[in-house]
Amino acid sequence: MGSVDRAPVPRAYRVAAGIARVPVRAMTRPRWSGLENLPDGPFLAVANHVSTIDPLTALHFFVAQGQFPVALAKSPLFEARGLGWLLRACGYVPVYRDSDDAAASIEAAAERLRSGTSVLMFPEGTLTRDPDLWPMAARTGAARLALETGVPVVPIAQWGAHELMPPPTYTLHPWRRPRITVHAGAPVDLSRFRGQEIDGDVLRAATAVIMADLTDLLATIRPGTPPTEPMQWRPEPGQGYRR
Repeated sequence: MGSVDRAPVPRAYRVAAGIARVPVRAMTRPRWSGLENLPDGPFLAVANHVSTIDPLTALHFFVAQGQFPVALAKSPLFEARGLGWLLRACGYVPVYRDSDDAAASIEAAAERLRSGTSVLMFPEGTLTRDPDLWPMAARTGAARLALETGVPVVPIAQWGAHELMPPPTYTLHPWRRPRITVHAGAPVDLSRFRGQEIDGDVLRAATAVIMADLTDLLATIRPGTPPTEPMQWRPEPGQGYRR
């Protein structure tokens, strides 16, 4: 994809983001780095997923830099009164899991990128089940978006949100005021896949490269050593995930 200017940010998004940042600022102590790696034009941000509140802590990071990426969110959120209207007004994309509409979510996100809007994804598709909270094996949607649109893929490693809202609960612990570290890495090099037919093998290989870069980046901001191989999980329709 050639050079594309950033799309205008919906007013509803600016207002909602400004309001949401107030409690996040009060509950956390942010530490941000890698800001020089955020492109001027549209990009695909891929982040690790350790807490239900990750989208808000990531939003805090981006909005503070004048960036307003839209996120892919579970379709039931769009059915909630008030919240559903707000998500649509902000340009967010519903994700229909385990249905014929799943591909439509990727196409809608691709259209956002082509029109100049950045997109935020959590490639694992759910909270990591790794006991030490390292990224697990991811779905291939991020790789497909990257290869079909040609936009830069920026890995976003974040750590600390699990102390604010421990997984898999929705219980906040605001008094802890945890340090939320967010680091934007250099764009993932997917040049080896450009020009190839986008089939399953290519998507899986590109996904492995994206997640390897994201895991390596995460290892620079948190303690511990990542596993040699990511935990493998497969979705069971209606039953969540199991090993």
